[in-house]
Amino acid sequence: MATTLLKITGLKVSYGGIKAVKGIDLEVREGELISLIGSNGAGKTTTMKAVTGSLPFESGNIEYLGQSIKGRGAWDMVKQGLAMVPEGRGVFTRMTIIENLQMGAYIRTDKDGIAADMERMFGIFPRLRERKDQLAGTMSGGEQQMLAMARALMSRPKVLLLDEPSMGLSPIMVDKIFEVVSDVSKQGVTVLLVEQNAQRALQIADRGYVMDSGEITMTGAGKDLLTDPKVREAYLGH
Repeated sequence: MATTLLKITGLKVSYGGIKAVKGIDLEVREGELISLIGSNGAGKTTTMKAVTGSLPFESGNIEYLGQSIKGRGAWDMVKQGLAMVPEGRGVFTRMTIIENLQMGAYIRTDKDGIAADMERMFGIFPRLRERKDQLAGTMSGGEQQMLAMARALMSRPKVLLLDEPSMGLSPIMVDKIFEVVSDVSKQGVTVLLVEQNAQRALQIADRGYVMDSGEITMTGAGKDLLTDPKVREAYLGH
């Protein structure tokens, strides 16, 4: 059985006085693509912020590579191989595409490897190559999402966390983003995907978790959740 990279047990997080996460368990094994689905306000983003060390949690535990992350900051988690693409992309708008990608590799010192990875990103996202000297803030939402993903991959993460990557994008761009997420997973990067587009998220997932009002209500293989009547009714519109 594959090694467990990320293990959440009994996690509780309050956010702005609201109990946003109410004692959830979740596990991500090496090489898996896990989708965490649920409606807006279910607690998905709060969970991600707790995992990356950017939001403290009050009880329960999060283990990454067998060690508790409690009290460790976001910077330390990046150094340990955890990279996140936040909701809203968070690109450096006043930097060029190349500068954004260089920022993604700031924890690395292997210049040849960084250069090779930049070429690899341009291969995955040809549009970024075309616009490499353009300021990130002048790009479309879809292009910024591509850049945010490429920047995260420049750190060579063990686990890639994606928070709502398809939000607000055109259908064509949504297709591209999900295609890239699937390809990245096939290349051996472990992925935890938080996504409102339940159908697309479950189609590419090895396993999925359904979150509702701060609790995990269902879990199973992606393909099984996709055909589950309750999931279909609540999240797939039929």
